[in-house]
Amino acid sequence: MSAPQKQTFLVGNPLVEGDHPREIAFKQRLAAKAGQPGLFWMNGYKSNMEGDKAQCLDEWATENGAAFTRFDYSGHGVSGGDFLDGTISRWLAESLAVFDEKTDGPQIICGSSMGGWLALLLTRAHIAQVGLEKSRIKGLVLIAPAIDMTKVLMWDNFDEAAKAEMAETGIFRRPSAYDDGPYEITAKLIEDGKAHLLGDDLIETGCPVHILQGVKDDAVPWHSSVDLVARLARDDVKLTLVKDGDHRLSRPDDLKLLIRAVENLLER
Repeated sequence: MSAPQKQTFLVGNPLVEGDHPREIAFKQRLAAKAGQPGLFWMNGYKSNMEGDKAQCLDEWATENGAAFTRFDYSGHGVSGGDFLDGTISRWLAESLAVFDEKTDGPQIICGSSMGGWLALLLTRAHIAQVGLEKSRIKGLVLIAPAIDMTKVLMWDNFDEAAKAEMAETGIFRRPSAYDDGPYEITAKLIEDGKAHLLGDDLIETGCPVHILQGVKDDAVPWHSSVDLVARLARDDVKLTLVKDGDHRLSRPDDLKLLIRAVENLLER
């Protein structure tokens, strides 16, 4: 079956000052078989919907007749908007819009890095909208979830020079081993992130969760995923530590683990 074609739709709240409409790009494969949840993919920071993990899930969905939806946040990939305007609030609103408007029926959400944090925030917002019993989210696969990243992985790790640069210019350009250029981190991203911090609170998902985490991850420390397990309110939580795994977890064996995690959730 051929790859799904890119589609776009506008997201923006005219009642919120400065929230200009953005053209959000998404790709969707409709279900060929009824009776199983669709898959919903959420990218990481500065990533896009054409990455190895998203492509792997698309191939699995094709082979198994499952629905699959993926998209780019504004300022990412082929979506509209400026990356430097991005905030957790904005990217969460876009994620909710794609989930609410472009998916039907039960879904398993798969989120990588920042997408793992956003997946938990989306789940919380969805449950707040419809109630736990009516939630369409039937499972979560979180790959190196960057929980509270704007504080824990960014601001708290900035040295005084980085904080001074951000205070003076509104932006800090942090070198990255995973991108052609530096990570551009804005003061507004850091400030907005405070409203979405999960902190030490228990997290109610209403569904089983499987976390995949590389022990050699130099972006999200593996022990943060261990801590997350203790804070998930449900007992149905599984953590797979990949001893030689890095942050991306995109090697062939890593991708097999991802597919196995999805299949295990479907079996439950």
